[in-house]
Amino acid sequence: MKNDNYIPALSYDVLTPFYDTVVGLTTREKQFKKALVEQAKLKTNHRVLDLACGTGTLTILLKRNLPGVEIIGVDGDPKILKLAKEKARKGNFEIRFDEAMSFDLPYADESFDHVASSLFFHHLTREKKLETLREVKRVLKPEGEFHVADWGLPANLTMKFASRLIQLLDGFETTADNFAGLLPKFIAEAGFEQIEETSHYNTLFGTIRLHKSRKPKNRRIK
Repeated sequence: MKNDNYIPALSYDVLTPFYDTVVGLTTREKQFKKALVEQAKLKTNHRVLDLACGTGTLTILLKRNLPGVEIIGVDGDPKILKLAKEKARKGNFEIRFDEAMSFDLPYADESFDHVASSLFFHHLTREKKLETLREVKRVLKPEGEFHVADWGLPANLTMKFASRLIQLLDGFETTADNFAGLLPKFIAEAGFEQIEETSHYNTLFGTIRLHKSRKPKNRRIK
């Protein structure tokens, strides 16, 4: 069932166990998540947050890419976090997973070098998108980077028709802004700079677009 505080993976709790299979088969997941990790250019001393980590696929990929980096996965869905913790345990990955909402993160200001997010923002209303982006900016260090992959403006007419499937599944209210290509605009409104699209992937359900942006450097007050 759906919850007032969060929308489960694939929109319904009963579908959560099938999330990895569905995403893997329909979204070119390996390619776009590999690209998302590579664009972050992580260093060993970095602290990284996987926002709305789901079953932990991206979280584990980030850790595997650079084992020495500190990775934290956060999600509002306790059932999907259980799956993430089990995947990390089986793979012998030392990863911390926290339960929290994206628009009310339990972390100190300026505590992460990078925040990454994959196929999450289309689940949020416009208000919650903006609240979440402001939280991302709050927890990032000055000049920290935000890396996001999500449904975006369809690349062609075929992708536009394909995206209707996601809108039917996840709801027109939350997905409309994504498919209108508005996510970069919202990122800018939240106060990020150097916003750029790094790549895009056409899939069975539409076009996934990758973006990176940076929190501005603190400016001294004269």
